[in-house]
Amino acid sequence: MKSSIAIILITLITLASCKEKQEQKEAPQPFTLSDSMQRLIRIDTVSYCNISDELSLSGEVSFNENNLVRIFPRSSGQVTDTRVSVGDKVSKGQVLAVIRSADVAGNYSDLSSAKADVSIAKRQLDNAEALYKNGISSEREYTEAKQTYEKALAGREKVQATISINGGGRTNANGEYVLTSPIDGYVVEKKTATGAFIRPDMGDNLFTISDLKNVWIYANVYETDIAKVREGFEVKVVPAAYPDKAYTGKIDKTGQVLDPQSKTMRIRVVLENTDMLLKPDMFTKVIVSNNEGQKAICIPTAALVSQDGKTYVVVYNGKSDIKIAQVTVLKTVNDRTYISEGVQPGTKLITSYQNLIFNQLMNE
Repeated sequence: MKSSIAIILITLITLASCKEKQEQKEAPQPFTLSDSMQRLIRIDTVSYCNISDELSLSGEVSFNENNLVRIFPRSSGQVTDTRVSVGDKVSKGQVLAVIRSADVAGNYSDLSSAKADVSIAKRQLDNAEALYKNGISSEREYTEAKQTYEKALAGREKVQATISINGGGRTNANGEYVLTSPIDGYVVEKKTATGAFIRPDMGDNLFTISDLKNVWIYANVYETDIAKVREGFEVKVVPAAYPDKAYTGKIDKTGQVLDPQSKTMRIRVVLENTDMLLKPDMFTKVIVSNNEGQKAICIPTAALVSQDGKTYVVVYNGKSDIKIAQVTVLKTVNDRTYISEGVQPGTKLITSYQNLIFNQLMNE
């Protein structure tokens, strides 16, 4: 009897041991990153930062008025030759146009008369001086001759100054004068052509020269968004012609009045144009960044995983300690996403191949 009981106990113990070994064998192992995957993934840390608020505006490229020269005609006349076109690069002193002017020709005629007056006055002065020294004429007559000569000299100098002003120092007796570029730069505006007449009452410029090394970007801000922009705010400018290229700058000036028609305020951004791709009148997108708002938990946008209308991240505590956490998104601005709950600052997140790791964890 005792032997039968012993056999039964041994059998039960053996069965229990086998069952325990089977359960241990079937227990799932925790997910562990392979060495190759460990080298591929990227890890970033959750932080606490200012919420960046972005405002997208429509903008337009314009000249930098501080580096701009408008060239006006010096006298009326007819344009006999234009030597540049819009977009041409010009050097300081380069001829832009040749103009033939009746005014300049008249100035040269006046100069000939003035020179003749000087010659006559000089001969009279010499005669008066000789007569005065020989006691034939009075001192008064000599003084009058001297004053006449000085007036003739002043008249000639006045005409010469007029010619210099009207012709810029580059004229001839045929009445021609030339317009030259006062700076190195590009012809960004041309309002004349060969054969065109310049009237005395025309106050418009003929050429505009700008170096285009830096340009101004103007954008209009609607009344409801005025509080979102301020001088000094960083902006990103994306030209419509080059959608894959972005320029960074700051708001240089904000308007103090609204446009009465559109109810918008104008802002100005100064941009360096070292590659010379920005041209006046180009359309751009101006994205204004405001980092002066409230603070929130921020994570890299690349770390997000979306599934079934919910948003998750993959938390990394070690190659064998990886978890999934659901997060509540407040807003996303470029490469940063702001959340209200789900993870805490200092938590490490996987930001590459996280979708693959997420699917592995979900299938376990």
